[in-house]
Amino acid sequence: MADDVYSIDFRPSDKQRDFLNSRAKYTAYGGARGGGKSYALRYKLVFMCLKYPGIRTLLIRRSYPELRENHIRPLTSILCAKDKPMAKYSERDKCFEFLNGSRLKLGYLADDGDLLQYQGQEFDVIAIDEATQIDENAFAVLTASLRGANAFPKRMYLTCNPGGVGHGWVKRLFVDREFAPTEDPDDYVFIRAGVYDNTALMESDPDYVKQLENLPGDLKQAWLYGSWDIFSGQFFPEFRTSTHTRPPTALPDGCTHYCAIDYGLDMLAAIFVAVDVDGKAYVYDEVYESGLIVSEAASRIVPKLHPDTICIAPADLWSRQKDSGLSIAELFAQNGVYFTKLVPSRIGGWAALKEWLKTDDSGESRMVIFNCCKNLIRTLPLLLCDPKNPGDASSEPHEVTHAPDALRYFCSARPAGPGNIEQKRFLTRKRS
Repeated sequence: MADDVYSIDFRPSDKQRDFLNSRAKYTAYGGARGGGKSYALRYKLVFMCLKYPGIRTLLIRRSYPELRENHIRPLTSILCAKDKPMAKYSERDKCFEFLNGSRLKLGYLADDGDLLQYQGQEFDVIAIDEATQIDENAFAVLTASLRGANAFPKRMYLTCNPGGVGHGWVKRLFVDREFAPTEDPDDYVFIRAGVYDNTALMESDPDYVKQLENLPGDLKQAWLYGSWDIFSGQFFPEFRTSTHTRPPTALPDGCTHYCAIDYGLDMLAAIFVAVDVDGKAYVYDEVYESGLIVSEAASRIVPKLHPDTICIAPADLWSRQKDSGLSIAELFAQNGVYFTKLVPSRIGGWAALKEWLKTDDSGESRMVIFNCCKNLIRTLPLLLCDPKNPGDASSEPHEVTHAPDALRYFCSARPAGPGNIEQKRFLTRKRS
């Protein structure tokens, strides 16, 4: 940063300084409450606008009231001082115009309609405050606007806490560092910071620190320590990879085999479960693939079926298709997959799954998931509570619902507990 930039009264913590100095294409900062995320993000954009005359920057927050209180008002006091103004603010354009020609535009994403205004626009730097509050599609649209035929840096800065609709993609990229073939790991940097790194807040408001320290267990882990495995709003807080997952092993003799699916062109999620004679369930395999027509989906499932596998699908697969006059269940049957029809109850199914995940006094669960089922293990802890119905899981973000829904169908058809011979006969008899 130029020396004259530091004439601004900004005294960063060590972690904030690391954030300011990051040169990665995508830098995320935070992970716990009280780390001074919004504060650091504001000054980062101000510094870049002052250092690079003519640069175009964008600052995004979920809602306009949050944007106004957290950024517009503080930025106005920093940039529009009467004695030495650095920029002028346009309320109509929601934009600070710097005297050197740089622009800091402020926007919000209250719904998908707000996203349209950024398509086709170009920005050199984009900042997303509370990135876990937006979904991955919004992030992808914004990254497409990170371009321009000039020499300015092309970077994106994000702040984040665990939880929210974007928890999954932020955790994947910046915490777990699991990348798609088109994603360069060198582009992504995560600077973890929390309240203990914010010495100014620790000194000015020690009661806030005490409030975080006095939170109940899971909330304390997320808000104080920044745990990405536990967060507020999680539908399955009881799920723990250390408890419920293990490397694949040989299945016990005498198991009853099940395959439960959630199917649509957007995703086939098939979960394969074996239940032993003592009533313990082993989720031992999965299929998770999008864009498959029925014959292709069946070809992924059939090789994984045991001769006596009971295949389960929800009742909507029996709706007849207008073009063929056949139901999807019938099309699967033509391709070698014969389903038992299930009329699922969402709340009842989730409750049944929670029973399977419940641990006994020794910390053991009736259900274990082999760690080859990566998509189920990834998405199950990302399900959020439905804000309108606490007994149900939210249907958003939709991508994380497919594998848990398939597991829910299994749990609806086969509740936790010792084997039920009459139930097995009923399921076998009812195959389509």
